[in-house]
Amino acid sequence: MTDLAARPVPPPTGTVRRAAPALAGYAAVRALGLVVLAVWSAARGTSPHTLLSARWDSLWYTRVAALGYGYEVRLPNGDVHSNLAFFPLLPWLERLGAALTPLSYADAGLAVSTLASLAAAWGIFAVADHVYGRRTGVCAVLVWAALPVGVVQSTAYSESLFTALAAWALYAVLTDHWVSAGVLASLAGLTRPVGAAVVVAVWVAAIRPYVRDRGTSAVDGRPDDPVRRALGMLLAPLGAAGYVLWVGHRTGRGPLGYLDVQAGWRNGFDGGYAFARFAAAKFTSLASVPAGVGLVAGVALIIWLYVVCVRQGQPLPLLVYTGVVTALALGAASYFGSKPRLLMPAFPLLLPLARALARGRTPTSASVLGGVVVASAVYGALWLNGSGPL
Repeated sequence: MTDLAARPVPPPTGTVRRAAPALAGYAAVRALGLVVLAVWSAARGTSPHTLLSARWDSLWYTRVAALGYGYEVRLPNGDVHSNLAFFPLLPWLERLGAALTPLSYADAGLAVSTLASLAAAWGIFAVADHVYGRRTGVCAVLVWAALPVGVVQSTAYSESLFTALAAWALYAVLTDHWVSAGVLASLAGLTRPVGAAVVVAVWVAAIRPYVRDRGTSAVDGRPDDPVRRALGMLLAPLGAAGYVLWVGHRTGRGPLGYLDVQAGWRNGFDGGYAFARFAAAKFTSLASVPAGVGLVAGVALIIWLYVVCVRQGQPLPLLVYTGVVTALALGAASYFGSKPRLLMPAFPLLLPLARALARGRTPTSASVLGGVVVASAVYGALWLNGSGPL
């Protein structure tokens, strides 16, 4: 008879040893993307370092790190682009990195993004492994790394940092570590406006057990600590609320100040009306019809994946988080080319694909992933040398 006590016990889902294959695969995918970018950029006479660290929003973040807030650009049409639109955690980390090392602010931003992307991959693995198992966790990380706009994970942008904080906050919720969840949600709220999605997920998950089964924990039915749960709920919104209130005080507009700043960028929330008009306009000329079809197909795919997530019974915190991220990304009134980038933190949408790959035969899954990885690397190099993250 087999001695059950002698059987090896797998490490917890959040350990680095258990995540090692996923992290190694992630590093390999991103390394390939950077090699292809370097080759493509050399052929075009552009600098991959500049593309990764000193273009588009990266410039705004490094300017905040170097000079603080207060910089703005007034456009000929009267719009005002203020750096108050950019949340402070990434610039703070860039400033810290530049102060502690010989790195410039831009290179510190690249270092932060590199480390944060690995932390994000680890967090995604931890969540997927906890819910569906290790093989699905590895596949989820590889699919996230190989997104068409996955190269953003390697730029001095805040998506990797935000995804890392969000993923670990969700993992903390799933494992009943409420204070950690609240702290991580607060930090996510200092990183991007969509930090609200993490806050809502923490709140809904914290309240639901008391409504459903009167104070029983979501983990193995153990009795819950209501004090720690309440503390997590209290901590979660502090980051976002603190920054928004500070911007309101600085602009003299109170709680509406940050909305005014976003309006200066023509970036608000209209429930997707402007995006729908943008997509519909693609069908007004024969040359742009393929782009219109691609947009419609992309949105349909996202909605379908979310429906599959619901049908597969993903935990409520993941569904709430993904729903809010997706709604904010698709419902934004401007910067339509940025929507794939804005959707990148919605990693639970990828779990149905990861499960399908995990259930498939290894050679087949490897072939599919290999093709997607190569396509992502080529597209990332082309995109970064063109319109870029916007």
